[in-house]
Formats: sequence, structure tokens, C-alpha cells
Amino acid sequence: MAPEALPHAEQDFSLVLGGPVYQLFRRIGLIRPPLHRLAGRIVAITGFCWLPLAVLTLLDGRFWSGVRIPFIEDYDAQVRLLAVLPLLIGAEVVTHRKTLAMVQQFVERQIITAEERGGYDRLLNSTMRLRNSVVIELVIALLVFGFGNFLWRAVVSGDADTWYASAGGGTGYRPAGYWYAFVSVPVVQFILLRWYFRLFLWARFLFKVSRMKLQLIALHPDRSCGLAFLGETVVALGPFLMAHGFFLTGYMANRIFHGTSKLPDFRPEVLGMAVFLLLLSLAPVSVFAAPINRARLGALRRYGRLASTYVLDFDRKWLEESTPEDALLGTADIQSLADLSNSFEVVRTVSIFPFGRRTLTQFAVIFALPILPLTLTMFPLNEILGRLVKIVL
Repeated sequence: MAPEALPHAEQDFSLVLGGPVYQLFRRIGLIRPPLHRLAGRIVAITGFCWLPLAVLTLLDGRFWSGVRIPFIEDYDAQVRLLAVLPLLIGAEVVTHRKTLAMVQQFVERQIITAEERGGYDRLLNSTMRLRNSVVIELVIALLVFGFGNFLWRAVVSGDADTWYASAGGGTGYRPAGYWYAFVSVPVVQFILLRWYFRLFLWARFLFKVSRMKLQLIALHPDRSCGLAFLGETVVALGPFLMAHGFFLTGYMANRIFHGTSKLPDFRPEVLGMAVFLLLLSLAPVSVFAAPINRARLGALRRYGRLASTYVLDFDRKWLEESTPEDALLGTADIQSLADLSNSFEVVRTVSIFPFGRRTLTQFAVIFALPILPLTLTMFPLNEILGRLVKIVL
């Protein structure tokens, strides 16, 4: 089915094109539908969070020096505002395009049966109604401004004298500290929590689709009954996942460069974040494991019967009843037997998860890229270059 022939709900489905903030950005010109003016949006929001801090710390003498951790050397703050925030904003474009394509493929590949089509359209509409909820975004804002600052002070902020507070830990805020604690950090937290809500909507949508009566064909060459396109979820969430890698990088960098920690000390945090993100991205599509397995087992039984019937007839014709005069060369029976064997092998090797090693490799690369520069703290760049020169020469 061509995309232009798809119902209205499928053409317009999006996890990100809606909600009060989206409508506000449309009115003030930061968004031109669907998601144009991305660069301007990133510059405006990032500048709103970062530039006042730069100006205030310059005036306060804490931009370059003056305290143990000046503003420009607070890697956690710099990464949070100059890497994480732009990635979370830019992720909307990638996620919108990829998830829309995945939603349409449920119909294009005829996975949604005719009797489930009405329920599928209703599910699409209910997902978008939840996405547009004013109440949800209001609750997120209240959580951020009610508890977000307390959580940030307790978990993230350090104990050293910094550019934002005289005693760290959130006490004795400097002028820049008030803007950071009550504007910059809440903006990042709000955008992050709104992303978690979107992922909840995606997980809810996939779970409800997996409960429908689906037309899953075990002979599909993607070896996931036609659902392998769901493995693109990691790419669809790539910038969002990478933003979490940068969160972790900023956290570790502060403690490595301004403390006594070494990169290997953070193995539990790295492993924990990797597992968390892996579950966040792939657990929603894993709900299709049960229907894929049912389709696989059913196909194995049907094709097993078919194969038994065919090989018995083949055996009887060519091994028991054939005569030397029978011309085996050129007969279609041999090719048919080979084709049947290939088809059975496709069914036998169906993966019950709609993703494979390629998806896991993509995840590993996306997660590791932000952390990779910190490996230079273990092996200085000049030492690495020196060893490379010795190898080459």
C-alpha cells in the first residue's frame, strides 16, 4: 500500500508533533510544521540556558578562574547544556521520521489484518491524544520545579567551591547559580522527562499492537516474520540514547579532572547506564517475541508436514519406482526439493526478537561514542601518538 493511500491517522502519527510546548513553539516561530527550524530552536533554547551563565560568571569572576571549579571547567554543566540539550532537541526530528515509517510498515507489510484495522486506527488516535495532553506536560513541569532542584542538588552537584555556589551542594548560590538551578537545569529535566513520557507512549503502542491478531509469516526473508524493521528503534532513538552517554561523560569528567577518580572506577555506572538504555530502547519491541514464536512454531509444524509429504513422494518416485530410463537430469523435482529445504531453513532460523547483532552493534557505537574521549585520561594522546610513530617507523 502506497504511503499516500494510508489512512489519515497513519500519515499524521508522531510521538513528538503535539503538546502545549510544541504549540507554543509554533506560535512564537521556533517551529515551522512539522519540525523545521531545528537549528534556530537549538540555538535559542541552548542560548537561553547557557549564555546568562557565561555573562553572570564573567561578572562574578568565576568564568575562567577564581574558584576550584570555574564555569568553563565544569564539564558536567558544559556537557549538559552544550551537548545533551541540543541532542534531546534534535532527537525529535530523527524519532519522528523513523517511528512514522515503522508505524506505516505495519500496514504496508499487511501485518495488521483487515479485522484489526479499525482497532489499529483507534490505537493510533488514542496515542496521539495522550501525546497532546496538557495535564501530562503540566505534571512534568510541576515535578521538575517542585522536586527537580532538590534531586539535582542531592545527586549531581558536588561539594567543592564552584562557579554556581560557594559551598557546593546547592547552598550559598552565586548569581549564576540561581539561573542554573532554577532555569537551566529544570529546562533540561523537563525536556528529558517529556522524552520518557514519549517512550512510554511508544511502549504502550507496541504492546497493544502485539496483542492484536497479526498476520505474521514465518517465511518472510527478514527472518523475523516481517517485523525486523522494528530493529530500527535504536537508530530512531540514537540522539536520545547518545544524550544519556554525554550525561554520564560529564558526570565522570568532573570527578576525573577535579577529583581523584579514574575511568575504570566508573564501571558500575557505565554498565548500569548501558543496561538501562538497552532496556529502554529494546524492551518495547521485545513484546513481539511471543507472537513471533507462535508464528514460528506453527509454521514449523505446517512446513514439517509439507516437507514429509514431498520427500515421501520424491523418495517413492525416484528411489523406489524409478528405472534407469527415467531422466533425472533436468527434472524440476530436484530444484523443488532444494527450494523446500531453503524455505524450511528460513522458518527454522526465525529470530523471536525483531532485532539482531546489527542492532546491538549500533547501540554499542551510539553509547560508547560520548565516553570514548575519556579513555585519553588513561592513555595520554602524546603517548598514543608516540607509540604509533614507533610502530610505523
